[in-house]
Amino acid sequence: MSEMKQRRPQGGPGGHGPMGGMSMPVVKAKDFKGGFKKLAAYLSPFKWVMTVVFILAVASSLFGIVGPKIMALAIDKLVAGVMLKFTGGSGEIDFDYIGKVLLGLLGLYVLSATFSYLQGFLMSGVSAKVSYKLRKDIMEKINKLPLAYFHKNSQGDVLSRITNDVDTLNTSLNQSLTQIITSVTTLVGVFIMMLTISWSLTLVILGVLVVSMMLLMLIMSKSQKHFANQQKYLGAVNGHVEEMYGGHVVMKAFNGEEKSVAAFDKENDQLIEAGFKAEFLSGLMMPLLSLIGNLGYVVVCIMGGAMAAAGSMTIGDIQAFLQYVRNFTQPLTQVAQVGSQLQRMVAASERIFEFLEEEEETVTEAKIAMATADVKGNVRFEHVKFGYEPDHLVIKDFSADIKEGQKVALVGPTGAGKTTMVKLLMRFYDLTDGAIYIDNHNLTDFTRSDLRTEFGMVLQDTWLYNGTIKENIRYGKLDATDEEVIAAAKAAQVDHFVRTLPDGYNMVLNEEANNVSQGEKQLLTIARAILADPQIMILDEATSSVDTRTEVLIQKAMDTLMQGRTSFIIAHRLSTIKNADLILCMNNGDIVEQGNHEELLAKGGFYADLYNSQFDEEEE
Repeated sequence: MSEMKQRRPQGGPGGHGPMGGMSMPVVKAKDFKGGFKKLAAYLSPFKWVMTVVFILAVASSLFGIVGPKIMALAIDKLVAGVMLKFTGGSGEIDFDYIGKVLLGLLGLYVLSATFSYLQGFLMSGVSAKVSYKLRKDIMEKINKLPLAYFHKNSQGDVLSRITNDVDTLNTSLNQSLTQIITSVTTLVGVFIMMLTISWSLTLVILGVLVVSMMLLMLIMSKSQKHFANQQKYLGAVNGHVEEMYGGHVVMKAFNGEEKSVAAFDKENDQLIEAGFKAEFLSGLMMPLLSLIGNLGYVVVCIMGGAMAAAGSMTIGDIQAFLQYVRNFTQPLTQVAQVGSQLQRMVAASERIFEFLEEEEETVTEAKIAMATADVKGNVRFEHVKFGYEPDHLVIKDFSADIKEGQKVALVGPTGAGKTTMVKLLMRFYDLTDGAIYIDNHNLTDFTRSDLRTEFGMVLQDTWLYNGTIKENIRYGKLDATDEEVIAAAKAAQVDHFVRTLPDGYNMVLNEEANNVSQGEKQLLTIARAILADPQIMILDEATSSVDTRTEVLIQKAMDTLMQGRTSFIIAHRLSTIKNADLILCMNNGDIVEQGNHEELLAKGGFYADLYNSQFDEEEE
């Protein structure tokens, strides 16, 4: 629905008329000149190919233009021979001459078609390569954008830029640039040829075209806003469908089907209404312009017949002029089509370049490489302050000193800032103020990718992709051998479960990874983290989605994994972090208490209340 079907313009009596078959108007580009300039930069490597394409397009048009005039010679010779027979004169129809003319005409049309094919073939290659480069740049850009961008923009919108907008640009680029050359060449050439046949008939056709253009502009001005609404509501429908497919399990679990359908129907009804109005007004153009165009043909036939009877025009010239009328009005239709295509192309490219020009994560020159830093795992937070929005701090003043090999638990109510601290530690976000050090090296001394090689992360929300179990575990270390993968699986207590599956480690997980249980998925992500063999481990509610028996297995694997490594554990079930070396109690972005389990219970403060409240809830 994002692109309405284009109607191929036709002419001639009974046809679609001079201005029939317009493609739909589109939302105008915000900055047409600026957007086209940026697109031209992507086309610059193909300038010589495009030069050849334009030459071929012009040659194809010119060969087509002279065709009707040459055909007129054959018709006039035929008519002259027939008239001699009717008037009783001597002589035969000169079929040799007519045959030579037709043979030459055939050659011209073959050349025109060949040049047209070649320019279309070359331009298709250019548009495909430009589309490939744009998609490649977008994919590279995604990896450079901060997480804040994806919190503010929906996944559907990002995907739309990669798919719909690039496809729109590809289609329009392939069709419009060469078409505007052929259309302008044909328009100028045919106009000259028409004037050489009859200036009076040319003025009549120009009058018809002026009326057609006025009618066209009136309809387009009325339909423009409906096409704009159509694109807007299409985006809303796509976004809703994306959300529902992404969260269909939750939607079904809460019996949200009716609500989802109702929301879809509402958005879809708006889309239907806008689409109907846009298509209705756009559909009016064809019959109205066909009517005006056919009236023009009637006038040409009447005036041409009168002029032929008076001897001021031949029958061949009338035939040639009628063909030129069709060939003259068709480029006008194409120019209008190209106008909408160019607007669509530049509007799509604006969205693409808007994305490509988004502010990237700050890249600072690395002062030290992780390989030479000899990281032990000491982590120090100094007066860390951070807010997702500049005027609202989530972490207000966080300070802590963690020694290498310590198991550190972050506890506190929801919204206390526990997960945010982990994101800051891995530099998913940069600090508003303060500093974080690893072995006396500021995090900003390392590149983000280099820094993250020392971190392993297991989240509450598991992420597995469509591939084999072996490939999913190997994601933690892409060059790992099969033996290393299996060893990591054994350490994560997942090897036995995998071997019971039909294809074992070669079993393919589907796109949603729902052909294994939630607990099994968590075990696989833990195996992936073990394989990465990082210096610092981050466990964000890693055992929250598993049963008690599986939790015991995971806890055992984690104890082995965390030996000799600094570990940060975020847990709501405080019973799982009793043996932590250091417990940091957070509330409203600050540390309110710290110590080990026994020390904090003895204080009878914030931690003790949290810990005891869990047992109170269980008793209730």
